[in-house]
Order: sequence, then structure tokens, then C-alpha cells
Amino acid sequence: MTAKEKERRLKEIDGVIENGPYKADWDSLAKHKAPEWFLNGKFGIFIHWGVYSVPAFGSEWYSRNMYVQGTPDFEFHVKTYGPQKDFGYKDFIPMFRGEKFSAEEWLSLFEEAGAKYVVPVAEHHDGFQMYRSELSRWNAYEMGPKRDVLGELCEAAKAHGIVNCASSHRIEHWFFMGHGRKFESDVSSGEYEDFYGPAMPEPDHYDIHSEPAPSKEFLDDWLLRTCELIDRYHIHQLYFDWWILHSAAKPYLKKIAAYYYNRAEEWGEEVMIAYKHDAFAFGTAVVDMERGKFADIMPFPWQTDTAVAKNSWGYTENNDFKNPVDIVRDLVDIVSKNGCLLLNIGPKPDGSITDEDRNILLSIGNWLKANGEAIYGSRCYKTAAEGPTEMRGGMFTDGDSYDYTPEDIRFTQKGGNIYAAVMKYPDDGKVCIKSLGIGGLNADIKSVELLGFDEKPEWSRDWNGLYIKTENVKSEYPVVFRVKPD
Repeated sequence: MTAKEKERRLKEIDGVIENGPYKADWDSLAKHKAPEWFLNGKFGIFIHWGVYSVPAFGSEWYSRNMYVQGTPDFEFHVKTYGPQKDFGYKDFIPMFRGEKFSAEEWLSLFEEAGAKYVVPVAEHHDGFQMYRSELSRWNAYEMGPKRDVLGELCEAAKAHGIVNCASSHRIEHWFFMGHGRKFESDVSSGEYEDFYGPAMPEPDHYDIHSEPAPSKEFLDDWLLRTCELIDRYHIHQLYFDWWILHSAAKPYLKKIAAYYYNRAEEWGEEVMIAYKHDAFAFGTAVVDMERGKFADIMPFPWQTDTAVAKNSWGYTENNDFKNPVDIVRDLVDIVSKNGCLLLNIGPKPDGSITDEDRNILLSIGNWLKANGEAIYGSRCYKTAAEGPTEMRGGMFTDGDSYDYTPEDIRFTQKGGNIYAAVMKYPDDGKVCIKSLGIGGLNADIKSVELLGFDEKPEWSRDWNGLYIKTENVKSEYPVVFRVKPD
């Protein structure tokens, strides 16, 4: 796209904002509501797949870390591929072929997993676009797999009744390759400036006034790339990573949101933006908690994004995978507190999904097949939880392990029913739900039914609790009861 074409496109963006119902100010944007598909869906799949899957070392930040002298990634790179001046990050692109990639196979798996929306990374911090673009030649349509990966995933998602979304991590590219300028490398040579640039000095990631601030040229390009994603793929969740919190991005965030919300109005579709920290004014988009969650029930919808692996979002040869039981418990806890879970996987460079990723997703799907009515379309109950186990709220807390007890219970409600999920089911089959005793629920109970098991539980009730007894229920996963008040 020429400079003249970019200028014309920027004016078109301004026109959509000027003529639509949403303006580029927080008061106007606050009128936008979270979509029903999100409020009902509860569970989505995040996908980190890119050039960084080729070295499969460390994490998806390999593109940065391979240029940071003294790091394990730097040493690994030199030992395995040679000096960065001779073999740089760009040289992995021809090795990123995606020969086994099948959008249909991926989405079939996600459907089996019970996912209701999918968020592929459209562009990571490395600056390589996973879609066809008019703004850069460094994309998967022209290089590497030579396929419009995002486009194929969006079409497959629609065919499977899964909401298509995408994430942009582009703004971090302002500084992401900057360490490569500190020594002789292909970044410092300047020959591949259209890929590695701007490669500025790396700031404190949470200093919203760090210098050098992103330039107007870079931010205009970021705006154009974001609007290209919106228009070409009609994505329904636009996910941003953390560095949009920089003060220089604020006017652009308002423009992006107004443009996106106005375009969705034209399409007659529901969309949302997910953001971290306080990058957006509260109430204008959906709060996202990276690798963490809220400790208590929230009066607003929110999202957790986390990964099946503890150490990386992308594929590495040494990924440390979580137990699917713990992930299901997290899902139950998050939904009880008005949140949704966006769970990430990292495919291999050939486009295949690892057995570990696959088995985790299928295990979650099996649980949801039996218990999904307590999750999908549910809303918060008047209390989210009871029990002795205290949860720690905040980001980057998903490494915490919890020794749940049979007294730890999570609640949702839908259609007049109350759903109670026992986080660790007792061996003797005896459960007491204090919140549903006469002292907690001042209404008669018609029935207590068990989800996922062919057994009719015994139950009784007094002021102190609802007492349930089963004979044959054994499960590592949360066990859910459907309670029908009169």
C-alpha cells in the first residue's frame, strides 16, 4: 500500500467514526455492551502459532530473546544456527511451512473440546502477520506456509458454529527487536528494516510514558493493520496484549473502538474488545486477566486468558503441561464469578497439534458434554462460592495450586435452576451445601439431580445446609448438581 493509499484509508476510517453511532470518546464507547455470544459461550480457544514455533525453544518470545546477549535463547541460537548476523529470525520463515495445517481439523477438535469462540494470534510481537495483508510483505500468505491462515480459520469456525475472533500484539513490535541493534546482527544491519523495525530500546513494560514513545507513523500503521483485520475477517473479539496501555496509544484506542463498533453496527453483528490493565476506560471494553482471575464474583463480564502450558504460549519441545482437572476447576471457578475462560494451545511448526494439547482439550470437552448446562448460558448466582479454600486474585496467579476440599463448591444459575459444582468430590459421596440450606435459600426445593451420572442422589435439608448422598459417583473432576427450587 502506497503512502497516498494509506492516507486515503486513514480518511475513510475517520469517516466511519464520524458517521457512525459510536464516537472516539469514552462516553460514547461506554454505551457498547458485551455480546450475548460471549456472555453465553464461556469457553474459547486461543492459538499462538507463528514463526517462533520453528526453533521451539524457551517461549514464543524467542524472536526477542535470541538477540538478548547472555540469555539461554541467545546461546542456544548461536550454538544451533550460528551467529545472528548470519542466521537471524527472518531465516526461520522458510522453515515455517505449516504443511500439516488444516483449519477444518483444528476447528473440529475445538468443537469437540466444547469451545464456543476461537482467537488466533493474527500478528505477534515478532511482526509476522498470519494473514493476507496489503500493508506488509512479511505475512504467511506470501511467505512460509503461503496461506491465509487467519482467513482459513475464520471460515472453518463459521462452519462449526464457533465465533471467529483474532488478537493483535503488533504494538509491542515498536521495541521487540531492539536488542538486535546492540551488536552485529541482521537487525542492526538495517537491510530488513521493513520487518525488524522500528526496533527501539526496550522500555519498562508498564511505564505508560516511556520514551521514545511510539511515533505517529508507527501508530498510524498499527491503526491501519487493526482496521484491515476488522474489515477483512469480520472478527467478533479483538484481543489486545498489554502495551496498548502506553499513553501515546490512547487516542488510537478510542478510534479503533469507535471504528470497530460502528462497523459491527453496519454488519448487524455483536463484537467486543478484550484489554488488560487500564488501557481502556472501564466499561468501554471487556477486562482480560492474563494467567489469573478475580478472587470474588464481579458485577461485570470479564475474561481470563491462560495456556495449557505453564512455561510458554507457543510450542516448545519442553512445554510443561497443566492437568486438565485443574483447568476444568479453573473454568468452573471463573464462570461462577462472571468470567469466561480463553485457553491457549501452541501448534507445531508443521501445523499439527500435539498429543498433549489434544488430550487436554478432549478431556475438557468430555466434562462439558456432561456438565455444560451448568456453564453455557449460565449467569452468576447470588454467591459464587463456599468452602475453606481461599483464592488469590490477580494476573499471573495461575501457577498457584489449590488443595480443594469437598466443602469447596461453586455456583451458577440458569432457567430457575441453581447449579452447584463440588470441586473435589468426597470418596464417601456425602456433600453438604451450606448456601442452599433453609437459612441460605428461603424456598422449597423440588428436586436435586446429578449431571453426568446415571444415579438419583438422596437428599435432605435443614437450616444449616442441603445434604446430598450418592453411592457410585467417583470423579477427579468437579461434580455438578442441578437444584430446582419451587
